[in-house]
Formats: sequence, structure tokens, C-alpha cells
Amino acid sequence: MLYHYLASDKEEKIIEADFDADNLGQVLQYLAGRGLRPIAVNLLKEKGGGIRGIFGGIKIADKIFLTRYLSLMLRVGTDLLSAINILIADFDNPVMRNLLLEVRDNLSRGRPFYETFAKYPKIFSPVFINLVKAAEASGNLQKTFEELSVSLEQEAELRGRIQSALIYPIVLLVISLLVFVFLSTFALPKIAKAFLESGVNPPFFSRVVFGTSLFLKNHLIAFLTTIFIICGPGIYFFWKNPVGRRLSSQFFSRLPVIKKINRDLAIQRFASTFGALMKAGLPVIEAIRITADVVGTQKFRLSLLRIADEGLAKGLTIGDAFRRETVFPKAVTNLVAISEKAGHLDEVLHTLADFYTTNINASVRSLVSVLEPILLIVMGLLVASIALAVIVPVYQLTAQF
Repeated sequence: MLYHYLASDKEEKIIEADFDADNLGQVLQYLAGRGLRPIAVNLLKEKGGGIRGIFGGIKIADKIFLTRYLSLMLRVGTDLLSAINILIADFDNPVMRNLLLEVRDNLSRGRPFYETFAKYPKIFSPVFINLVKAAEASGNLQKTFEELSVSLEQEAELRGRIQSALIYPIVLLVISLLVFVFLSTFALPKIAKAFLESGVNPPFFSRVVFGTSLFLKNHLIAFLTTIFIICGPGIYFFWKNPVGRRLSSQFFSRLPVIKKINRDLAIQRFASTFGALMKAGLPVIEAIRITADVVGTQKFRLSLLRIADEGLAKGLTIGDAFRRETVFPKAVTNLVAISEKAGHLDEVLHTLADFYTTNINASVRSLVSVLEPILLIVMGLLVASIALAVIVPVYQLTAQF
């Protein structure tokens, strides 16, 4: 539970702060140990509050600011606790402030710095946690926070490029659906009614289009509700269920351009993550196991676990263990083997990550260049079908006079 206390020291100076404890007695014991006289102690929230359960409460921009700021403050000689106190005053995000308050309380109680981040694995990746843990043990927090801020910026930039590249195709798809719904529910029913009342017998294709538009007009709410009921559980299954995620991953991994993007993303994550963990001084087997959890693809994850457990753990070199796996391109395995012998594996992995980042950007541009004309053609076919369904009966009607 998080308590807010107001206390005075021996010089009658008022001190106000938050403290995480199991009960009120622990707070009073903590204040007595610091020579403080309690004036007021209030319970702020139960355990499990704060940032627990608030998915997305801490964004990647917050983590970039946190790591960059801590790196700067440590570089100029500010101690970690003072830097945290300044950050608490500066952060407007209440979720981030609660995290920093928890960090400060843990530090004041002599607990490791990384321990707070480890409580929130959905927000802070295993890589982030283990890098902070290794840096704290080696006394190299400043350099690690600097590298983490750069890594997070690159991740945010890559994610932003992919999202911005896909905005235009998504807008085209939404416009196509809106045009189809508008024509089917507002324009076509009036035209269909006019033809039916005139006694003209439209061709089969036009009757199908008219019947569909009349059905949508009369049952639009029920139709949309049915789709929502059917699609809702389906989307939940594919996003939340491991089986659904695996099936959707297998489906998309077979599409030509997306297959290449998925592979390049996995290799880019492997190279950047494994390189950072190696540079931080983590044991190779542990670094590969952590990397396996963040590559994002089951095939690469299992391959990395085999490298760690069936290769390195049995005495093979990194290069030999990687050469046994066919999931990695030969260029990657050869670079890993050569750089291991030369003694600069982490530098080569950093270069490899940059190379695959460039490849991913090029692949996304190629995907968009394929999607745009396809969506335009689909949009044109929808409008042309509706127009043809109207024009043919009009032609028949005018031919009678």
C-alpha cells in the first residue's frame, strides 16, 4: 500500500513524501529510523494500484525521456536518488509519477534499482530490465541509460515509419467502405424502388445489386450488430489467445512481402538486443535466452533457445551454434562467426541491426506501393459495379420509347 506522510525532522523542517509499505506500522518504523516525527499519515492506494493494470499508461516517449534524463543527470554528477526526486516533480503523467515514487521508496530502503521495473514486465521488456540490472551491478548506469535512450528512439522511429506508411492504404480502405455503404443504403434503394414500380425487369446482375442494397437499408443495424458479434470474439481470440496469435502469424508469414518484413524484423530485434546485452556484460547463454523472448517470431525464438541450450550449453562456439540453425540467413551466421573470432561481436551486431532497419523501411515502402493500386482498383470496381447495375436498366427503359 502507498502512504503519504507529513513529518518534521529535528530542526522542525517539514518533510512530505510517499512511502510504499504493507501497513501503517512499517511507515511509522521507517519515519522513526530516519529521526522524523510523524504529523499525518494517509493511505493513498492499495497494492496493485499505481501503474498495475493500466495498459499503455507509460508510453515509449516517457521511457525515452526517463532514460535520457537519467543519463544526463548521472553524467553531470547528480546522484540517482536526487535525479529521481527531480523527475517526480517534472513528470505530469500520474502513472509515471507513481512508478518513480515506487523507485524512490525502493532506493531509500536499499533495494536494487532494477527491481521496480521488473514488477511491470508488460511495460518494461526483459532487455530493459536486464540491462539496468547489469549496469547497476557494474556501476555503469550512465552509459547504459544513454544507450537505452538511443535504442528506444530507434524503435519509436521504426514503428512511426511503418505506421505512417500504412496510413494512406488504410484511409483508402475506409473511404471505399464508406462510399459502398452510402451508395448501398441511401442512393441505390431509391433507384431500385423506382425501377420496381415502373414495371421494368432489370437484368439478373442489377436485381442482385438492388436486392442487396434494399436488404442493407432495411436491416443495416441488425447487419452491423451481427458482424460485431461475430467479429468481436474472433478478434479477441486472435489477439489474446496464443493459438490465435500463432495461426495469424503463420498466415501472414506466408504472404510474400509480409514474410520478408517479419523475417527482417526478427533479425533486427535479435541483432540490436543481443548486441546490447553482450555489451552490457551479460553471459552469452543468458543474453541469447533473453533475446529469444523479444524477437517476436516463434520460429526465431525456438531457434535461439536451441542455440543456447543445445549449442552453447554443450560447449559449442557462438559461430558453430548459429551455423547449425537454418532459420538465420548464411550472411548473418557467417558474420556472427567471423566477428566472434575477431572479438568485436557487439559492434558487428549493431551494424547488422542498422542494415536490417534499412531493409525493413524499403520493404514497407514496397508493400505500400503494392497495396495502393490494389485498393484503388477495388474501390473502382465497387463504384463501377453499382454504376453498371443502374445504367443497364436505364438503357433498357429508354429503349422502350
